[in-house]
Amino acid sequence: MNYELKNALLNALYARAIAFTRKQKSLIFLAMDAFWIALTFTVSQALVLGIWPNARLLSLIGIHLLILVPLGVAMIVVTGLHRVRLNAYQMRSAGQTAAVAMALGLIGAVMAILPESQITPAGCVLFSSSFLILSVGSRQVLRDIVLAVYRHGKTRKRVLIYGAGQTGQQLAAALATDDAVEPVCFVDDNPTLQSLTLSGLTVYAPVQVPDLIVQKRIDRVVIAMPSVSQPVQARIARSLREMGCEVLSLPSFADLIEIGDTARSVPQMQMASLLGRNRLEKELPGVSDTYHGRRILVTGAGGSIGSEICRQLLTCNPQSLVLLDHSELALYAIDKELSDLRSPVPIVPVLGSIGERSLMRHILKQYKIDVVLHAAAYKHVPMVECNMVEGLRNNVIGTRILADEAKRAGVARFTLISSDKAVRPTSAMGCSKRLAELIVQDLATRSPNTVFSMVRFGNVLGSSGSVVPLFQDQIARGGPVTVTHPEVTRYFMTIPEAVRLVLLAGSIAQGGDVLVLDMGAPVAIRDVARRMIEGAGLSVRDQDTPNGDIEITYSGLRPGEKLHEELLISPDMITTPHPKIMRAQESHLSELEMANVMKDLRRIIESRDDKAARALLDRWIEGRSPTGPRLNLSNE
Repeated sequence: MNYELKNALLNALYARAIAFTRKQKSLIFLAMDAFWIALTFTVSQALVLGIWPNARLLSLIGIHLLILVPLGVAMIVVTGLHRVRLNAYQMRSAGQTAAVAMALGLIGAVMAILPESQITPAGCVLFSSSFLILSVGSRQVLRDIVLAVYRHGKTRKRVLIYGAGQTGQQLAAALATDDAVEPVCFVDDNPTLQSLTLSGLTVYAPVQVPDLIVQKRIDRVVIAMPSVSQPVQARIARSLREMGCEVLSLPSFADLIEIGDTARSVPQMQMASLLGRNRLEKELPGVSDTYHGRRILVTGAGGSIGSEICRQLLTCNPQSLVLLDHSELALYAIDKELSDLRSPVPIVPVLGSIGERSLMRHILKQYKIDVVLHAAAYKHVPMVECNMVEGLRNNVIGTRILADEAKRAGVARFTLISSDKAVRPTSAMGCSKRLAELIVQDLATRSPNTVFSMVRFGNVLGSSGSVVPLFQDQIARGGPVTVTHPEVTRYFMTIPEAVRLVLLAGSIAQGGDVLVLDMGAPVAIRDVARRMIEGAGLSVRDQDTPNGDIEITYSGLRPGEKLHEELLISPDMITTPHPKIMRAQESHLSELEMANVMKDLRRIIESRDDKAARALLDRWIEGRSPTGPRLNLSNE
């Protein structure tokens, strides 16, 4: 049959199939079963009696047919077999058909032993089995034809099911009639299952997976082994992904019902449990009055902190919100998110860098900015350490340009988002943030119209560079979880806490303030790793528990990293209107000293001289402690 004829026939069948109503289809099945009863009873008796089906045979068994066919139809109606859809006709429905066939065979056998009966018990046994075969078989054939008709022209995603146990077989049965997904085969490491056929699919060994993917054109692999530990599943998934397959992991169907699981992943821990303390976010007062009706510029608006600043500012109903970021993708994402909220606040996305003076001047003038929240910075310690000059250019020169232009434009408030790494810094990133603080402190002493301030806090959980997403990814892959040093500690807070502090700092600052949050005790990173592993329902593998799931390994401090971070250079603190927020008293450079620093820094950036950059930081940064591991730079 050529392709055009086959295509036309399938289209015609599809049109005819969808034209039937549900009631009409039920009547067709009922008539088909009545026909099979009459045919199989007649043929089976003819074979046993040795009489070719003719008028004489029909006269011998006619009365029996008048009894059996109505009874069979009645039993089919009672059991509802005629209403079972073809794509739902499986073992349970076949069992119901078998029950009807046995009942009809018993009725025929009873009639056979009656006086003057013309039929035989042997013929009734043959009748019962023949009816069962034809009734079930005809439905299976019709089912295959109907599925071929309905799937004509559709492309189904071919799936390999890894795990031939109960969950895998249930998945195969569920997908057998799916129009979008086609289960192709099983893979299982149990030798007793290999080479068997389960749910119509062959079971293969794991070593055959690479060949199966190619030969059977596998699009996706579904791991259906919910009883296997998550690290084992993660290792299997990783090896499958290396073969170029999309991999999913399926929980048991019982879990889907009992606990609503939709996919196996590392459970998300509550941030408060990682911090080992209660969250401070709710302890901070509201700040909406400070930003209500103001025109606000947020730099680094696409980053973890910047985007949360934008979200919280929208609730303050500012007059307008200008978003600045040099990442097109990050700016697009936050602009779309805020726009989808349909807030009445005008949102203006601006693509560009804080290092472009003409752009900063244009933004501040064009949008008549009242408040600047400066979150734009390179923040990843190892990355800035091996790109020191560029980190200083962005974090220091960029801050100077923006702050100068804010002062020139008469901006009411300028708040710098700083870091605890600026305190006695060992890293280039920490030094760059401290220099940015010194710039703001210097301008605060000679800016009568602009209130310059900065807020300093520790690490935020969940940001792009924090340990939480890193550890989550490592746990999902089966480990190990890498910590730099057994004794390393950090101050932590959630992103909403940090942002609430930033906004609050801008509202209570008086000029030149370094505002610091009482963040409680520092947290050991190894404890965070252990809590996350245990929070995922797994155990730590160590000397005490050699059979644990996930191992914690130590990679050593990276260049510029410290064992312990600090929040203050000087122990002197001044209270603020809120007990959880303190104002640090810290010295700063004079205007002349700051001018010399900027002059030298611009020369260093022009020459890309890392050695000179390090010498400048060692000279001017108070408490600079370059004791950590250092990079072997080519010009040193």
